Amino acid sequence: MPLKLFIMLSLCLFSQTPLLANAGCGEKGVWLQVLGSGGPEVDDQRASSGYVIWHDGKARILVDLGAGSLLHFEQSGASINDLDYILLSHFHVDHVNDLAELVKASYFTDRNRDLPLYGPTGNQLMPSADRYVQALFGTAGAYKYLSSYLDGSDSYRLLAHNVEADEKKVKDTHVVVDDFFYHISTVPVHHGPIPSLAWRIDIGGKSIVFSGDMNNDNNSLEILAKQADLLVAHHAIPEEATGIARDLHMPPTVIGKIAVKAKVKQLVLSHRMNRTLGREPASTHFIRQAYSGPLYYAEDMQCFQP
Repeated sequence: MPLKLFIMLSLCLFSQTPLLANAGCGEKGVWLQVLGSGGPEVDDQRASSGYVIWHDGKARILVDLGAGSLLHFEQSGASINDLDYILLSHFHVDHVNDLAELVKASYFTDRNRDLPLYGPTGNQLMPSADRYVQALFGTAGAYKYLSSYLDGSDSYRLLAHNVEADEKKVKDTHVVVDDFFYHISTVPVHHGPIPSLAWRIDIGGKSIVFSGDMNNDNNSLEILAKQADLLVAHHAIPEEATGIARDLHMPPTVIGKIAVKAKVKQLVLSHRMNRTLGREPASTHFIRQAYSGPLYYAEDMQCFQP
């Protein structure tokens, strides 16, 4: 192979390497780090959905925690002690499976303040946030040996809060936290029959929105994402998808239209599955029919600054 061609190929490979960080993404300001950019598949070489928001060098908020995300949380240099909130979009396994491990891992830390967790209300298919936590850690739960993290007898409590996720009851954004440091709001999104939430975090003068899994049938995401600095949109299906897949997820054209209507400043595509991997040029084509702003395809451990 000619030397010039070898150097060019090497540079291309390096440019696609995720930005790894031993102490978060940056010492100052607000950063989003992708802990898991994949879905529930085991052959996509990705952790399942998970994100952490850093502020001034500390990991403050977790959004979802699918399988493999906690390993990347550790590798990022994040500390469980610094976490202020856990926000869950819904209870499909590829979004919550590492929660139990996080609680167990906290035993080996110095955490001594309560950890609030917010998640959707339930239905006949899915538990609510508080019931999910009880099913894991309650006195009759799968991991009842960790029940001390619920009853107040340990160094901190995992405090589960339900957020209404019934699309028929909520048509506008709902503020969950509003204090000196954070403004956290949410809105139900349509993910087939599964109660699901999109999340918006305003912190340090920046706004980051997470679509979660959804198909936008109720047109709620564009309201939540209005003028967001960064929108993380889940890209699980190609444009031509139909049937169940289309009832659960949004195709690229819908992602592009939401980004334009909401006037978001940056768009990051995550929850990338085998049916969309390798088809980035096609997805970009459909998104660009509406949205012309900065567009990125997420990789595990990548950092983005809003």
